[in-house]
Amino acid sequence: MSTISSQDDEDTFKILIATDIHLGYLEKDPVRGNDTFVTLNEILDHAQKKEVDFVLLGGDLFHENKPSRKTIHSCLESLRKYCMGDRPIQFEILSDQAVNFHYSKFPWVNYQDRNLNISIPIFSIHGNHDDPTGADALCALDILSCAGLLNHFGRSTSVEKIDISPILLRKGRTKIALYGLGAIPDERLYRMFVNKQVTMLRPREDEDSWFNLFVIHQNRSKHGATNYIPEQFLDDFINLVVWGHEHECKIAPCQNEQQGFYVSQPGSSVVTSLSPGEAVKKHIGLLHVKGKKMKMEKIALETVRTFYMEDIVLADHPDLFNPDNPKVTQSIQAFCMEKVEFMLDNAERERVGNPRQPEKPLVRLRVDYTGGFEPFSVHRFSQKYMDRVANPKDIIHFFRHREQKEKNDSELNFGKLVSRPASEGMTLRVEDLVKQYFQTAEKKVQLSLLTERGMGEAVQEFVDKEEKDAIEELVKFQLEKTQRFLKERRTDAEEEKIDEEVRKFRESRKKNTEEEDEEVREAMTRARAHRSEDAILVAASSDEELMDMGMKGTGDSDDGFPATLRRGRGRARGRARGARGQNSTARGSSQRGRGSTIQESATRSRTYKPVSVPAKNMSIMDAFASLKPEASLNSSRLSEDIIDDDSDLEDISMVPSSKVNQRMNLIRSKALQRQENISDSWLPVQERNLKLVKNMKSSLQGILCKTFLCKLWLFFFQWHQIWYNLCVGCLMH
Repeated sequence: MSTISSQDDEDTFKILIATDIHLGYLEKDPVRGNDTFVTLNEILDHAQKKEVDFVLLGGDLFHENKPSRKTIHSCLESLRKYCMGDRPIQFEILSDQAVNFHYSKFPWVNYQDRNLNISIPIFSIHGNHDDPTGADALCALDILSCAGLLNHFGRSTSVEKIDISPILLRKGRTKIALYGLGAIPDERLYRMFVNKQVTMLRPREDEDSWFNLFVIHQNRSKHGATNYIPEQFLDDFINLVVWGHEHECKIAPCQNEQQGFYVSQPGSSVVTSLSPGEAVKKHIGLLHVKGKKMKMEKIALETVRTFYMEDIVLADHPDLFNPDNPKVTQSIQAFCMEKVEFMLDNAERERVGNPRQPEKPLVRLRVDYTGGFEPFSVHRFSQKYMDRVANPKDIIHFFRHREQKEKNDSELNFGKLVSRPASEGMTLRVEDLVKQYFQTAEKKVQLSLLTERGMGEAVQEFVDKEEKDAIEELVKFQLEKTQRFLKERRTDAEEEKIDEEVRKFRESRKKNTEEEDEEVREAMTRARAHRSEDAILVAASSDEELMDMGMKGTGDSDDGFPATLRRGRGRARGRARGARGQNSTARGSSQRGRGSTIQESATRSRTYKPVSVPAKNMSIMDAFASLKPEASLNSSRLSEDIIDDDSDLEDISMVPSSKVNQRMNLIRSKALQRQENISDSWLPVQERNLKLVKNMKSSLQGILCKTFLCKLWLFFFQWHQIWYNLCVGCLMH
C-alpha cells in the first residue's frame, strides 16, 4: 500500500470511515440504552475536529428496520449539531447526480441545496438492518436524505441486473470514484455475480487516473456454500474496499493477493453480541487519499462500553475439579467468581478517563463443563454483580462440547474452538429452518405446490420486515399461477393426473431460480401494496364515519363514534357499538365496505343489489372462483339480480329472523323462475356461507402441504350444475 503525507490538504481527501453503528440497539435497557447515541456523537465529533471532507458509512446506521421516534430524534439531533455549519466544502461532484440519486425526490447532494448549510456531508449505503421495505421501498436513511442531513446512495432494486454507477469526486488534482452497493440477500447477490449480472461502470475519460473506492455491506466470512461474497468476485481495478456488516474490527487495510486491491473492515462501533469478535477494541478510520495513494489512520473510540471475555474448560483443571467430589459445584462457582473479579479489575484499570464512557463493563465467561460436571445457578450467581456489570444476566454461559466418536483422544483443544472469528460462526436463518423442516418432515406434510425456497423467503419477510401478508400473498400468487398452468394443459379432473401435473410444474419452478425469485418479489410487492392501500382506506373510512356521525347527530358520547379500523388485511370493517344516547336502529348495526355510514350499511344488509368486491378482499376460495370461466351465457344476467359479498358471513346473524325469511323467499322465487335457463349460478346466501366456511377451514389446513384447493376448484367447476340442482331441490322441499 502506498503511503502519503497528509500535509498537503489542497489535493488530499480526508474521509472519516465507520460502519455498523446500530442506533437504537437496546434503547429500552436502563443501563445500555444510550450507548449507541453516545458513540455516534463521538464519531461525528471526530469528523468535526479533524475537518474531514466527508463521512462515509458502510451500512446499518440503525439497528431496527423501523426505528423508534426516540432513535430518529436522537439521530437528527446529532446530525444537525455536527454536520451543519459555515465551513465551505472543498471538493466537487463531477458525475450526473440524477443517476447517483435517481430514487430520491431531491436528486442532488445535500451540500448543494440552496436551503441548507452543510459543513460535513455524509454518504451512506443501507445495511441489512435498515434496508428499504414496504410498498414504496423506503428505509430510515431515506428520511434523513429527505431532510437533507445525509446522502443515501448505492441502492439497487433490480433482481435481474445491477449497474453500479460511481459518484465522481474531485479535490484539486485528486479524483475519487465512489462506488456503493447496499445490502442484498447474499445468496441472490452471489448468484448474480456468478451469472455476470453485476457491472461496475467506469468513467469514460482517464479511467486509470481515478482512485476507486467501493463500499459494500455483505457477509465476508463464509457462512455457507453461497451465503457470502468472495473477494474474488469484485473487480480488480478497485483500489480500496470498505467492508461493512462484519463486526470484528480489522480496519487496517489488508491486500487481496489475487485481485490486488485492499480491504478495510472497520467493524461495529457498539457491542451487539457477546462473542469474541466484539471483544476486539473498536476503531474508526481516517482515510487520506492523494492521487492513487492512500493512508488509513486508526482512531480508537473512547465512549464504547468495555467488553471482556474469557473461556474456561473445566476438564483442563483436573487438580482443581473432580466430578466425583460432592462439593465440586461450589468449587467451580468460586473459580468463576475469581475470573469475573479479574476481568472487572482489568476493566477498571483500562478506563481511558473519558467522562462519556460508561462505567459498567460487559463481562462474559464461557464455561465448558464437558466431562461429568454440573452447572450451578446462573441467576443466583448474577445477583452478586447487579451493580457492577452492565449484563448481569449474561455473565456466565455454560455449554458442553460434543465429543466426536471417530476420535479416541479425550483432550479438548478449546483454543481451536475460539480462534475462529465470531463472524464465521454458524448463523441460524429462517430460510434454513423452513428448508430443514420440510426436508425432514413426513411425506404427508411435504409441500406439493409451493417450494421450500419461496416459502422460506416469505417467512423471512414476515419475521424480519413484519410483512404480515407475505405468506398469504405468496400462496395466492402460486395458486393462481398453478391454476393457469392446469387450464392451459387442459388437465383432466382426476386426482392422479392433477398430482402429476402439479409435481412437474413445481419441479420446473425449482430449477428456474431466477423465475422463482421474480415470483417471490412479485408476491412481496403485492403484500406491500395491499398494506399501503389498506392504510389509506382505513384513514378515508374513519374520516367519513366521523363526518357522517357528526352531521346526523347519532350521539354526543365518544362511544357513539365508529371504532377505529384495525384490520390490516381483509375488508377493513369497523363497528359502531351502541352506547347510551344512541337510538336502537344505530345500535348493533354492522358497517360493511369502506367509507360507508352505519345507516347505509344497515340498509345494504336488507337488500340485494350489485356489489363490486375488490380482488384483494377475496378469500382463497374466491381467488379460485375469480379465475373460473363463464359456463353459460345466462350467468351474467343472474349476477345482476343476486350478488352478495363475503361480509354477510358476519352480518347475517344480526338481521332479524323476519328479514332472513324475506331474503330466502326472494332467492327461492328467483331461482325457481330461472331454473330452466340458468346453467351456472351462485348458491343461495345461507347455503353459500356455510359452504364457504367449510371450504375456508379445509383450505387453511392444507395451504402449506397439499394442493387440495386446486383439486377442489376443478371438481367444483365440473359438477357445479349438480350442486345447484341439489341446493334448489332442498329449498323447494
